[in-house]
Amino acid sequence: MDDEKTRGAESAANTGAESEAQTTSKAQGDRESKKKTQAKGVPGLLGTFGKAKPDSKPVDRKVNQVRVSDSALASIIGLSAHEVPGVVGMSPASMSEGIRRLLGARQVDEGVVIEHPHGEGRADVDLHVVVAYGVNIPVVADSVRDRVRYAARHYAGITLDQVRVRVVGVSRG
Repeated sequence: MDDEKTRGAESAANTGAESEAQTTSKAQGDRESKKKTQAKGVPGLLGTFGKAKPDSKPVDRKVNQVRVSDSALASIIGLSAHEVPGVVGMSPASMSEGIRRLLGARQVDEGVVIEHPHGEGRADVDLHVVVAYGVNIPVVADSVRDRVRYAARHYAGITLDQVRVRVVGVSRG
């Protein structure tokens, strides 16, 4: 009889241990699947990094078509604006550009904001410039506008519809 009680207790203990092991392995499996889920995208300051790109449909484009990125266009525009006599520099157009400047990373595209409300081959541009003291500001702004339009059209093939020159400062040149 003691044997039967011992066997029954051992059996119950084994069953309990097996169910406990199953519960533990199931919990570990759940944690691993959560880890795998978390590994798909790591939340950060600027969004989620490491996410798989969604499947996109191929876009029909001409084989010999050249497309100029906004950053390349902004560089062309920034460099051409600096060529105009009376322009001392560009001013940050956003908080992120201001932070970049504070960290010492000045860019040629600083102070250039590009929008495409009319399609790919056309754009609107906002320029934030600093002019030299003693220059005729309207004349300098018109020169910047003309020079930027010319550079965008001839170097990048983009027509600029609106070029807004915002003089945000006057400095000794």
